[in-house]
Amino acid sequence: MARRYRAEAAPSGCSFHRVTRDKRLVLIAAIMGTAVVSIDSTVVNVALPAIRSDLGGGLAGQQWISNSYLLTLSSLILVAGSLGDLFGERRVFVIGVAGFGVASVVCALAPTIELLVAARALQGVFGALLTPAGLAVIAAKFPPEERGRAVGLWTAWSGIGIVAGPVIGGQLVDSASWRWIFAINIPLVLATLWLVARAVPESRPREGVRLDLLGAVLCALGLAGITFGLIEQPLNGWGSTPVAGPMIAGAVLFAAFIVHEMHTDQPMLPLELFRRRNFAVANAETFAMYAGLSTLFFFLVVFLQQTAGYTALEAGTATLPVTLVMFALSGRFGGLADRHGPHLFLSAGPLIAAAGLGLMQRVDASADYVSQLLPALIVFSVGLSMTVAPLTATVLADADESNAGIASAVNNAIARVAGLIAIAVIGAVVAAQVKHDITIPRGASPASGAALVKARNAPLAPPDTSGLPPAQARLVQQEVDDASVSGFHLGVGIGAILVALGGLLGAVGLRNPNCSRARAEGCRGGQFAGVPEVVAELEP
Repeated sequence: MARRYRAEAAPSGCSFHRVTRDKRLVLIAAIMGTAVVSIDSTVVNVALPAIRSDLGGGLAGQQWISNSYLLTLSSLILVAGSLGDLFGERRVFVIGVAGFGVASVVCALAPTIELLVAARALQGVFGALLTPAGLAVIAAKFPPEERGRAVGLWTAWSGIGIVAGPVIGGQLVDSASWRWIFAINIPLVLATLWLVARAVPESRPREGVRLDLLGAVLCALGLAGITFGLIEQPLNGWGSTPVAGPMIAGAVLFAAFIVHEMHTDQPMLPLELFRRRNFAVANAETFAMYAGLSTLFFFLVVFLQQTAGYTALEAGTATLPVTLVMFALSGRFGGLADRHGPHLFLSAGPLIAAAGLGLMQRVDASADYVSQLLPALIVFSVGLSMTVAPLTATVLADADESNAGIASAVNNAIARVAGLIAIAVIGAVVAAQVKHDITIPRGASPASGAALVKARNAPLAPPDTSGLPPAQARLVQQEVDDASVSGFHLGVGIGAILVALGGLLGAVGLRNPNCSRARAEGCRGGQFAGVPEVVAELEP
C-alpha cells in the first residue's frame, strides 16, 4: 500500500530561514530530482511533430510517445511510496533519479519510434518513484515545523518546471533537435546524484510493509490493453484482432485488478475511500477535468505545428497563459474556497473552462493567436484556476488524517489515467473524423488523389505535395487543412463536454465539507506539480 501521510500544515511562525546547509542541499536535491519529471510532463508534446518527421509513426506514434509514459507512471505511482518503506527512501530516490537519466539517454538516442516508446515507458516507471521518494527524503530531514514550507517550495519549483518545459523544449527543437529535450535531463540527474551523495542520509527500511505488486501489474496490463486497442483502431477497425483482442484482454485484466483490490489486505487502491460521497464525486470530476486538459494540450500543440505552421517554440509558448494564470490565481481562488466552501468553485469553474474550450471552435487553419487562441486560453485558464485547488482540497478533506497521503496519491493517479484514456479515445475519434473528411475533389489529378489517400492515414499531419503543380498542391493542402481543422474542433469539443460534465458533477454531487482539515490555498498546484502542501507530515 502506498505510503500514508498525515495532513498538517506547518505553523505559520516557523523560522524556515534558520535551516542548516545540509537541509538546503536535501531540498535542492529533491527539487532537481523531481524537476526532470515535471519538465518532461509538458516538454514532449512540443516535440511530437519533429519526432514524427524524423521517426515516422503518424498520430498513433505521437499518442504512444505520450501515453506510454502516462501508462507506467499512473499504474505505479500508487505503490511507489511503499518501495521507500521496503528499501529506504534514499535508495529508492537514487534509483528513480538514475533510472530516469538512463531512460532519457535511450530516448535521446532512439533510432526508431518503437524504441522511443519503450524508453518513454521506462521513464514513467522511474518517474513514479521520484515524487513520493522526493517527498519522503524531505520529510526525513525536516522537522514538522519546517516541513510544510519545504514541501511548498518543492511544489512551487515543480510548477516552474511545468511552465518552463514547453518554452525550453520549443527552443531546443527549433535550434537543435528534438533529441535534446531528453539529453538536457542528464546534467540535472548527475547534479542531483552528487547532492544526494553529499547531503541525504541513509534511511532504514520499515517492518510490516507489503507491496501490492500483483495489483500494479494487473492495473498496468489492463490499461495497456485498452489503450493499445484504442490507438490502433483507426488503422485496423474495431473488429480486427489487433484491436478487439487487446481491448478485451485489457478490460478483463482491469476487472481482475478491481476484484483483487477488494480482497487483498494492503491494496494499492483502497476502494473503501470511494464510499465517501465527496471523495468519489471529486475524483470523478478530477477525471473529467484532467481528461479535457490533456486533450487540449496534446491536440493544440500538434495542430499548431502540423496544420497552422507554428514553430515548436511558438507552439510551446502558446500554452503559457494557461499555466501562468493558473499559478497566479489558483491560490487566491483556493483562499476564497476555504472561506466560502468549494461547491460554488467546483461547479462554476469547470463550466467557465468549458466555455474557453468552446471558443476554440473559432480557430481556423491560420490559428491567429491574438484574435482566436488567446481569448479562448484566458477564459479556459480562469476556469481552471477556480477548480484545481478546491478540487484537490475536497478530495483530502473527505479522507481521514491517516489517509491523506493515499487519498492524494489516488487523486494524482486518476488525473494521469484521465490523460492516458482521453488521448487514446479522443485520438481515435479525431483520426476517424479526419480520415472521413478527406475526399478527392473534382479536378484532382491522379497524383493529387494519391497524395490525399496517403493523407487519410496520417491524421493532422501536413500532406506530401512534393512534385505536384502549384494549383494541385494548393488543392491538396486545402482539403487536408479543412479536414484537420474539423478534426481539431471535434477533439477540443469533446474536451469541452468532458470539462462541463465535471462542473455538473460538482454542482449535483458535491457538498461543502464540514471541516477545514485540508486548505485549498495550500493545494494551488492541484495534481500538476509535487503534492499539496497540506500533505506535509509523514505518519510515524
